[in-house]
Amino acid sequence: MKAIATGFLVAATVVFALATWGKAAGWGSWTGYVAAAAEAGMVGALADWFAVTALFRRPFGLPIPHTAIIPTKKDAFGRSLGTFVGENFLSAQVVRTRLGSLGIAHRLGEWLAAPGSAERVTTEAAAALRGVLAVLRDEDVQAVVGEAVTRRAAATQVAEPLGRLLGRVVADGGHHGVVDLVAVRAHDWLVEHHGEVVDKVAIKSPGWTPKFIDHQVGERVHKELLRFTAAVRDDPHHPARGAIDTFLADFAVELQTDGATKERVERAKAELLARNEVQELIASSWSAVRGLVVAAAEDEQSELRRRLRDGLRSFGTRLTTDRRLQQKTDGWLQDAAAYVVDTYRAEITSLISDTVAGWDADDASRKIEANVGRDLQFIRINGTVVGALAGLLIHTVSTALGG
Repeated sequence: MKAIATGFLVAATVVFALATWGKAAGWGSWTGYVAAAAEAGMVGALADWFAVTALFRRPFGLPIPHTAIIPTKKDAFGRSLGTFVGENFLSAQVVRTRLGSLGIAHRLGEWLAAPGSAERVTTEAAAALRGVLAVLRDEDVQAVVGEAVTRRAAATQVAEPLGRLLGRVVADGGHHGVVDLVAVRAHDWLVEHHGEVVDKVAIKSPGWTPKFIDHQVGERVHKELLRFTAAVRDDPHHPARGAIDTFLADFAVELQTDGATKERVERAKAELLARNEVQELIASSWSAVRGLVVAAAEDEQSELRRRLRDGLRSFGTRLTTDRRLQQKTDGWLQDAAAYVVDTYRAEITSLISDTVAGWDADDASRKIEANVGRDLQFIRINGTVVGALAGLLIHTVSTALGG
C-alpha cells in the first residue's frame, strides 16, 4: 500500500512535468488544467504523506515539532486508554446495567436444568475438590484442625450444657437403657467369673480363719451379688434404680448451679484435652474425613455426588421459574461485579497503562503501523486524488474569472 500510494505521487509528478512541458511547447490551454490538477495532487500527496509519517516517526529524521506522535506519546496514550476504559467500561452503574440486561440468573437456570449440565458441574467440582485435597499437606491440616478444636473446646463451658442435657435425659428416662445394660453385663460377669470373685473374697479374709470358712464366705458374697444384680436387672422399680435416678437428677442440678462441681468438670475437661491420646485422636480425624471425601468425590454413584447433582438440577429449575430468586441472584451477581470494579478499577486500568508503558516505543509504533497502515495509505491516495480535483476546480474557477 505504501508503494501504491507513492505511485500516485510519482504519477502526479510525471503528469505535472509533462503538462508543464506541453504548455511551454504550445500544446494548448488544456495543459494548464492538467498541470494545475497534477500540481495540487502532488501537494495533497506530500501533505498527507507528512501527516501519516508524523504519526509514527520523524519525517526524514528531522526534529520537527509534533511529529513521531505515537513513540513520544505512547505512555500518555496508555494512561488515557486506561482512564477511558475505567470511566466508560468499569463503572459500577455500567456493569450493573449490562448484567441486568443479560438475565444471567435465568440463563444459568436453563443451563443447569438442561440434561448433562448438572453432571458436568458435579464432575468438575469433584475434580477440583480432589485437586485441593491432593495439594493440602495432611500434617498442616491436622495441626490446624487440632488447634481449632482444642481452642474451641477449651473456650466452651461444658458443665451447664452437660447438666441440662443430663436433666432432660433423666426426665425422659433415657438413661434406663444404660442401667439395664450395666445390670445385665454385671450379672453376666459375675456368672462368668464365679471362681475369681470367691477367690478375691477369700484372700481378703483374716488369716486366722479356716480356709473352708473363707471359701464359704466367698460363695455367700458371690451369691448375694448375683442375687442383687439379677434383682436390679429384672425389677424396673428396684430401689437401686430409684437411687440411680435420684443421684443423676441431683448431679444434673449441681452441674448447672454448684460452682465447685462446675470447676471440677472444667478442670477434668482441660486435663482430658491435654492428653496425647486425645490430641492424636483429634488430629487423626482429618485423615478419616479426607478419605471419606476423596472416595465420595471419585465415586459417581456416591451420595455426595448424587445429592450435588440433584441440588444443582433443582436450583436450575427454580432459577427458571422463580422470578424472585432470579432477581435475588442477579442482584448478588451485580453487587459482586460492582464491588470488583469499584475496588480493583485502579489495578485493572493500571494493567493497560503499565503494559503500554512497557512496550518499546519503536516496536510499538511498527506494530500499530502494521495493523492500521493499510488504511492510512488510503489517506495518502485520497489526498492525491482530492488534491488534484481541488486544484483542477480552483484553476477552472480562476480561469473563468479571468485569472
